[in-house]
Amino acid sequence: MPHENLFEPLTMGAFKARNRVLMAPLTRGRATQPGYVPNEMMKTYYTQRSGAGLIISEATGISREGLGWPAAPGIWSDEQVEGWKPVTQSVHDAGGLIILQLWHMGRVVHPDFLDGDAPVSASATTAPGHAHTPTGRQDHQQARELSVAEIARVVSDYAHAAENAKKAGFDGVQLHGANGYLVDQFLRRSTNLRTDEYGGSAENRARFLDEVLTALVGVWGADRVALRLSPNGETQGCDDPDPATTFGVAASIAQKHELAFLELREPGPNGTFGSTDVPKQSPMIRSTFNGPLVLNSDYTPQEASSDIADGKCDAVAFGRPFISNPDLVERIRAGAPLAENVNAPQSWYLPGAEGYIDYPTMAEETSVSA
Repeated sequence: MPHENLFEPLTMGAFKARNRVLMAPLTRGRATQPGYVPNEMMKTYYTQRSGAGLIISEATGISREGLGWPAAPGIWSDEQVEGWKPVTQSVHDAGGLIILQLWHMGRVVHPDFLDGDAPVSASATTAPGHAHTPTGRQDHQQARELSVAEIARVVSDYAHAAENAKKAGFDGVQLHGANGYLVDQFLRRSTNLRTDEYGGSAENRARFLDEVLTALVGVWGADRVALRLSPNGETQGCDDPDPATTFGVAASIAQKHELAFLELREPGPNGTFGSTDVPKQSPMIRSTFNGPLVLNSDYTPQEASSDIADGKCDAVAFGRPFISNPDLVERIRAGAPLAENVNAPQSWYLPGAEGYIDYPTMAEETSVSA
């Protein structure tokens, strides 16, 4: 069997993953509008991929304020909770595990999603580039700085979303602390210009992360809460001159909470958020965080197996390969070639089933050939 160690079970807190091929969060933009409501097509999509050791859902908005991606799902309303229930039930019926990634985009939300109001962030900064809106690409607009009272309200929004995730039948939650979104905007110096208790030192800049994790652990227990960080280089204009210090503190907070696992996005030269020459931070973080470590971005099965064998991580979260290979685990197990993405990246975010739930499994390909 090729890459045999990828198929060993792994315990991560309360999660008993049957293999070490995890499904990374993938924004696909298929929720029903209005309302950002999960639907039957999403149920099919996740069920098709339930062979993963653990599914980390696509980034899901904790509030209307925090969601600025067309047709991405939310978890703040009763209607959204009801929409997610068939998804989680179907994954469980197929023998899978699925956790919900909690998302607040911060300054990356365009005012068009907020009835013209400014987005919020750690400080009054503007993301570079443009936002994807229902009416097309538009330049990002300056965010307004959250007051201390508003920060407490956002923390409560995370707790409410976590409670809704439990009602919806998820196995746990992951805090999206990566890729230049709100938690990352607080962590890094380029986007956190505050002079109060949430700014300045790395410890102060990580205070928001700590408070959100405290809220999530209060709802779920630490063994069902995970964290995602992206400690390398600039993402969406969010950067830091001393990532080792900044993310060393973030890792120590994850350790303090004894989280189920920590996932790091360390992009290669052709990663979604651009290439980076910044040294990988995972060795430093692995020495700080003693729990299971999951790495992600641009991995081949061979590279994943090698890094697990070398002790660099305990599992690997695959993203793009899961788009066109719903049976990715079985393809790797069989040593079969992986299907390529068709019309990517055009099909990643477009509405409809094409490029979403129409990729065949190996068995279906064999049946058609026969």
